[in-house]
Formats: sequence, structure tokens, C-alpha cells
Amino acid sequence: MQKAYIRALYDIMQKDKRVVSLLSDSGTDYDTMMASEMPTQCYNFGIAEQNKVGIAAGMAMLGLIPFVYTSGAFLAYRSIEFIRNDVCYQNQNVKIVGMGSGTSWRTLGPSHHTTEDFAILRAIPNLSILSAATPIEASACVRAAYNHDGPVYIRLGMSGETEYFSEGYTVELGKAAFLTEGKDLAIISTGTILCEVMAAAEELKSKGIQSTVINMPSLKPIDNQAILTAARNCTAVITIEEHNIYGGLGSAVAEILAEHQVAIPFMRIGLTDKFAAGYGTQQEVREQNGLDRNSIASAIATWLEKRA
Repeated sequence: MQKAYIRALYDIMQKDKRVVSLLSDSGTDYDTMMASEMPTQCYNFGIAEQNKVGIAAGMAMLGLIPFVYTSGAFLAYRSIEFIRNDVCYQNQNVKIVGMGSGTSWRTLGPSHHTTEDFAILRAIPNLSILSAATPIEASACVRAAYNHDGPVYIRLGMSGETEYFSEGYTVELGKAAFLTEGKDLAIISTGTILCEVMAAAEELKSKGIQSTVINMPSLKPIDNQAILTAARNCTAVITIEEHNIYGGLGSAVAEILAEHQVAIPFMRIGLTDKFAAGYGTQQEVREQNGLDRNSIASAIATWLEKRA
């Protein structure tokens, strides 16, 4: 996914000299290549994320379009005051790109996980939030952020994501994508956990449970109509996210259902007010926290049995 991000940004930077890349010692060959070809559009600020965000706001005031890129945990948590006051309060055209969504930084533990970023950032006015599930969707999120005049936060995975979209796929702020259709459940997810969700939906299908799977790349604005349509056409709604269930996708969907007075069985799957436990591969960390395909399918099946 990181390669997809850099390639998409590279293409945009070549066509629009206003677009600049702000890094924090990322240290990849792609960064070196971009800096050698476009030295006036690439800046490395080292481990100084707060300063980088503040300077990005100043660059935007001068007519540039900064893409601020580093670990999501350091952007969403360490730089929050600068995102709020310098970028969003001033409504500057800054794109904040956090790599390492959810538990992607699997071996580095909770200090590097971004499992509360939606909750923190969703409350900030003027900030749009995009969450990519696959490399193609990551590229589409970059293009959508570039075309939007205003602050955007993009949440990216690290590598190895399963692809579900074709070249030419586009992301639109406030729009979701229906991937499967089924009358029993509406499963709404965001980000790279989509691969676990799709596999869980297949397992449920083998048990006779048909699911509508909705991928939600835009967390803010969110697709109200897609959520309400799913609630009308299915008998239950479930949200799945690699994030704390408080303040994230599940909370956003619950708000919409409540505000539109939709009475429907509703379940949130994610981290339940806790930090992710364990270390290893991302798959192993997901398994230790009940966010793998088997655990998701089992949790849904058990919930449905209790409701029967």
C-alpha cells in the first residue's frame, strides 16, 4: 500500500508543482527517487512531526498543497494540537497521511498502533477522513484528497493487502462501496481489515447466512444513505474495524441509525476499550485480538444464535 501511495503522489507531483511531499526520515528508495527528480517538492523534517504539520499549514497558506506522511500514531496523537489549530481551524489545504493503520506495526506494539485515530480526528471540524482497504483504494484516496480543497486525513496499511478493486476505481468523499449483497446481515467495514471481513462473510455464507458487505473508505463525511439502505434491506447491522469500538466506524454508524430512528439489531466488532494485545505478524496480532476472519465469523454466528 505504501508503494501505491508513493506512485499516486509521484504522478500528481509531476503534473502539479504546487504539491509537496513532507517526510520524517521514511528512508525508502522511492523517497530518494522523488527527492532527486523533484528536489524543490520534497522535504524531510526528521522526527519532528509537530513542526512538520505546522510548517505544512504555512506552506498551504502560500498556495502549496502539502502531503504530510509518516506513522499514523505520530501524526494522529503526537501532532494533534497542530492538526487542530494550524491546519483545521485555519481550514488549510493540507493532506495528512498516516501509514500503519490499526495494528500494522505489528512487532512494535500499542505505542505504534493507530487504533484510536478515527475517534480523535473525527471530532475536529473541517477535517475529512479517508481509510484505504487495498492498494488501488489507497491510490484512489490520494487522488480524492488532492481534488478536495481542505484538510484530509488518509489512513494507510503497510503491505500485503488483498485487492478487491480494479484499475480506474475511484473514491468519493461521503460515498461507500457495496461489495456483496445479502438479505440477512449488513456488514460495514473500513480499512485493511476488509480481507478478514470478506473471508468471514464467505464462512457465514457456507452456514446459510447471506451478507451485504459495505466498504466505507470515507469516514467523514460518511455515506448516510448507504447505511440507511443497508438497514432497510437487512435484518441486522454489524460494523467491523481495526480500531477501538468507541468513537470509530461503529460509533458513526450508530449515530446515523439513532438520528434516523432506525430500530435494528446492531453489533460492533473491534477493540473493546483496550489496547491490542500481543506481537508477531499482523495476522497473528489480529488473531490474538479476535479480529481475524475465523473469530469474526464465530462472533457473528454466536450473536445471531443468541438473538434467535
